Amino acid sequence: MLNLLTFSQNHLELFSSRDVDTALQKIDSSHNIWLRCIHFRDRTGTAKIINHFQLNPCRIDMIFNHSPTGIDEEMEDCLFDSYEILTHQIKNREFQVARGSIVVGANFIITFELTEIKVLTILSNNIQKQTVDIKQWGVDYILYLIFKDILNNYHTVFDYISRQLDDLEDEVLANCGDETTYQKIATMRQSTRSGRRNFQNIKSLQSLMNYEDFQWITPPVKELFNQELVYQVDNLWQEYQALRVWMSELMEIQRDNIASKTSERINRLTILSTIFLPITFITGFYGMNFKYMPELEQTWSYPAVISVIVLIILSSITFAKQQRWL
Repeated sequence: MLNLLTFSQNHLELFSSRDVDTALQKIDSSHNIWLRCIHFRDRTGTAKIINHFQLNPCRIDMIFNHSPTGIDEEMEDCLFDSYEILTHQIKNREFQVARGSIVVGANFIITFELTEIKVLTILSNNIQKQTVDIKQWGVDYILYLIFKDILNNYHTVFDYISRQLDDLEDEVLANCGDETTYQKIATMRQSTRSGRRNFQNIKSLQSLMNYEDFQWITPPVKELFNQELVYQVDNLWQEYQALRVWMSELMEIQRDNIASKTSERINRLTILSTIFLPITFITGFYGMNFKYMPELEQTWSYPAVISVIVLIILSSITFAKQQRWL
């Protein structure tokens, strides 16, 4: 799906189409342009878009191959950002990551969304309803709004992660969890790594904006980045690190719980072995095939041996319970 938003001081229009040529024909180069390519995996269509905006053809491979996350600083045809956004949706016990690319030019911004990002859909709807005024701004202001909404989204994601960790912490501290609980925490910790890359990506952009020859973001929008997003990124980064530490601590405690349960099982097996060791000796002793064994001819031998075996078992169990081994 292609969603085309064109705007200027006196103009605001939203157009949607599944056909690339139809969408490109609606583009007026005199207006500012935001083109959203949602679930768009047409390589030929992507090439048409890249060619229309006179971008380097290598961008096609970067979009489809999903180049390493971050700002591309090597080419100067546009501001190219390959992103990974952590969401609160879970699949196979892992937090889902929305991946894609953002391309910013002189009067256009293109977002290639492999999976639709809800915050961008909400932003687009708010712009259409004019609850967000963008007519006096350029496309770099759209970029600012995108990053602002992405960071706001992380507050929701981190709150969801905290609630999940609260439940897991109850299991861990009650020592009622098992190996599955440990795997849940480990998987959660591993799947949240993209958050770190996301914050580093925004910090990298903020550093690039300080260069005098950085042309893609105007001074007024730079001020918005510096005044509002720098503080927010730092707070979210600290919250992210705190969550990671929390996960690590729970993993350590659960690992100790698992080791303790394993040790208890081994102790019980050792106690059982200890109990049956003298019994095995007795049965082995009277299992010898010697001709002259006086006890074999006594009528009381069998019940006597059985009584000794039972006495050994009961006394061993009693002693183990007194020592709190059982």
